[in-house]
Amino acid sequence: MEDAMLLDRIGMRVPVVQAPMAGVTTPRLAAAVANAGGLGSLGVAALDAAKAGEEVRQTRALTAARFNVNVFCHRPPRRDAAKEAAWLAALAPDFARFGGAAPEGLEDGYRPFALDPEMLAMLLAERPGVVSFHFGLPPADQIAALRESGAVLLGSATCRQDAERIVAAGLDGIVAQGWQAGGHRGLFDENGPDERLQTLDLLRALKGVGLPLIAAGAIMSRGDVQAVLAAGAVAAQCGTAFLMAEEAGTSPAHRAALAPGATRMTRAISGRPARGVDNIISRRDDRAAPDYPLPYSALKALHALASKAGEDGYGPFWAGTGCAEARPGTAAEILRRLAP
Repeated sequence: MEDAMLLDRIGMRVPVVQAPMAGVTTPRLAAAVANAGGLGSLGVAALDAAKAGEEVRQTRALTAARFNVNVFCHRPPRRDAAKEAAWLAALAPDFARFGGAAPEGLEDGYRPFALDPEMLAMLLAERPGVVSFHFGLPPADQIAALRESGAVLLGSATCRQDAERIVAAGLDGIVAQGWQAGGHRGLFDENGPDERLQTLDLLRALKGVGLPLIAAGAIMSRGDVQAVLAAGAVAAQCGTAFLMAEEAGTSPAHRAALAPGATRMTRAISGRPARGVDNIISRRDDRAAPDYPLPYSALKALHALASKAGEDGYGPFWAGTGCAEARPGTAAEILRRLAP
C-alpha cells in the first residue's frame, strides 16, 4: 500500500525513473519521460542555483507532471597541497602528449547542497515535485523546508546502514543503488567499506527497512524491470538505458563509447568511486586521487585538450554494466521498452 501511495503521490503511471545524470539530463529528456508516465529527472550538481533554476523552469514549460531534481550532499574536500601537486605531476605527461600543460592547481567546482542556500531557495520557489539526494543527506532544517513545500523526498543508499539513515531522516523513498549502476556510487562515506552489493542482492538486504525501494543498476530491459519489481522494488531507476535518447545531452563520443560494453569503477575522474566506460582515464591508478570533486577540474581540461586532437579516451563517460544494450530512440520509446 505504501509503495502504491508513493507512485500515486508522484503521479507515475509507469514504474520507471529516468536517473538524474548530471551533464546528460536535459529539460527535454526529463519532460518527455514525465509526459510518458515515468519520473523524469534533472541532475543539477554541476550547476549553480541560477542555471539550475533555468533548467527547472524550462522543464516545467514542457510538462505539467512532477519531476525530480537531484542534488549532491557531499562534504567539502579536505585540501592537501602535496597530494594535489603529486596528482597534477602525474597528469603532466598526458597534457604534454597533446601540447599542453597541467593546471597549476585543482579547483573545487561542486558546491554541496548543505552549503548552498540559493539552491534550496530555488527548489522551494520552483517546486519541481520531487527532490533526491546523493552522497548522503542534507541537514534536518533543509529536509523540513522541502517537505513543507510538498516535495517527495528520495535518498540513495548502497547498504542497509545508509538506508536506515534515510528512514530516520523522514524521507519518502530510497533509491537502492546496486554495484552495476553507472555514475557515482551513492556512498555516504566514500572512504568507508563498500559491500558492493548487486542490485537484487541489495534489494534483499533492504527488505523491511521501512520505505519504498527504487532499484538502480543494470536495468536495461522490460525483463530487468520486472525482476526488480518481483524482488520488492516499487520502481526501477534507469540511467544508462536513456543515454542514447534523442533528448539526452550525451555527446557523440560518449554514445560511441557505450558499444564495447566494458566499464570500470574509478576514483581517477572525480575523487569518488564512479562507474564509467573502460578508457584511458578510468584505467589510471586512482589510489592517490585527491578528495572529490578536485580531480574533476584537471580531468575536464585534459579531456578538452585531448578531444581536440581526436583522442576521447579521457572522457568522463559514465555508464552502467549494461551499456552495450543501450539503444537509440526517443525518451518515450525507451520508456515503452522498459515498461512492465
